[in-house]
Amino acid sequence: MKNLGIIDKFIFILNSLFATLLLLSYLNYYVSPNTISFFALISLLIPVLIVVNILFAAFWLIRLKKQIFLSLFVLAIGYQYVTKFYAFTEKEVLLTDDVKIMSYNVRMFNLYKWIDEKNVDEKIYDFINAKEPDILCIQEYHSSLKKGLKYPYEYVKISNENNHFGHAIFSKFKIINSGSLNFSNSGNNAIFADIIRNRDTIRVYNIHLESLNLSPKEDYFTQENSEKFKRRVQKAFKIQENQAILIADQIKKTNLKSIICGDFNNTAFSWVYHHLKKGKNDAFEVAGKGFGRTYDYKLPVRIDYILVDKQIKVNNFKTYDVKYSDHFPIMARINF
Repeated sequence: MKNLGIIDKFIFILNSLFATLLLLSYLNYYVSPNTISFFALISLLIPVLIVVNILFAAFWLIRLKKQIFLSLFVLAIGYQYVTKFYAFTEKEVLLTDDVKIMSYNVRMFNLYKWIDEKNVDEKIYDFINAKEPDILCIQEYHSSLKKGLKYPYEYVKISNENNHFGHAIFSKFKIINSGSLNFSNSGNNAIFADIIRNRDTIRVYNIHLESLNLSPKEDYFTQENSEKFKRRVQKAFKIQENQAILIADQIKKTNLKSIICGDFNNTAFSWVYHHLKKGKNDAFEVAGKGFGRTYDYKLPVRIDYILVDKQIKVNNFKTYDVKYSDHFPIMARINF
């Protein structure tokens, strides 16, 4: 600090603040939202904090100052977080016996015309049929619409009979068992299907955790909105924790290899993601590329996942930039 000018000292103070925040955010994996909600809130800022610290490191590199090591040190400690934020290389091994599994929050096939476009439901069906996933997990399914999906096996669970809202698993392979976890006091849910292929049986979970109810068009930077945002998110994170614990406990009861697909309504830096990922690989991290953005928001947010048991190989992962919902579909090619 002695050899720094006034402006550089001020910048280094800011650098120290952002480096400290990033370091504290790493604790989010280990502190549940029901224990200290602050870490759950700060987890939403991790992508921004990573980028800011990279910029600080670049600034000190240009100035040839040793202060560069502060941000580099904090980024190195959290390298696993950086890889969740951005995948540098895509794995593309396309085997004839791969199983293609897709997860897609279809937002009730645009039933309430959120997207000002005709025949969105048919476009969703056409897209899915063109990609030909062997196993398809749909969140926010709506059973009243004409089904244009060509699958011999399915498990559909309607959470609300009044509005026909629910979740569905479709499969080209036989479903020999299925069930629902039935989240309490929530329109969201988790369902599962035991699917047999040749002589192998896997359990596929299709989950939809509690929503944060964020709107891309809403301004959260006003004082009134920021307070509402804080209360809403804290409540949702605590509900998500209970849902994630219920799912994880259910998974422990089966000896089958399992796959978790779905809309977590939370980032890969969250406690619920970390809890559900135990013993599994994130298909995006293994075989994806880029930011892996799955939600149509201002920032490159990834909240939809395919997590597979570590015995299952992931040969490819793609996020499709089709705007038929507020979510983008994701698909992995797996082998087991």
